[in-house]
Amino acid sequence: MSQGQGFGFGFGKMKELTEAFKKAQQIQEGAKQLQEDLEQMEIEGEAGGGLVKVIMSGNQEPRGVTIVPEALDEGVEVLSDLITTAMKDAYQKSTSTMRDKMEELTGGLSLPGF
Repeated sequence: MSQGQGFGFGFGKMKELTEAFKKAQQIQEGAKQLQEDLEQMEIEGEAGGGLVKVIMSGNQEPRGVTIVPEALDEGVEVLSDLITTAMKDAYQKSTSTMRDKMEELTGGLSLPGF
């Protein structure tokens, strides 16, 4: 090993690595804020043209279910299906929102040399 070459990183590579660590730290801080934002969000899923509505947070925590009285006329099996469909709708919207927000947060990250 010749003198002054360290671990194979030249000055330019070390600077790139430092910048990558700074970006990673910014993403970590942004992720913490994003988690707080997702917890505060209320995302609505629905089924049966609004007969059943489910509210979830942005991180898929169930918050509530609303069932209009007319939904009870549909019978237990149909009502059960409507609730499941509304839950799936809220879950899909919530995960899509989370994924989009994470892509916004990490979109500029590129690790040099990897």
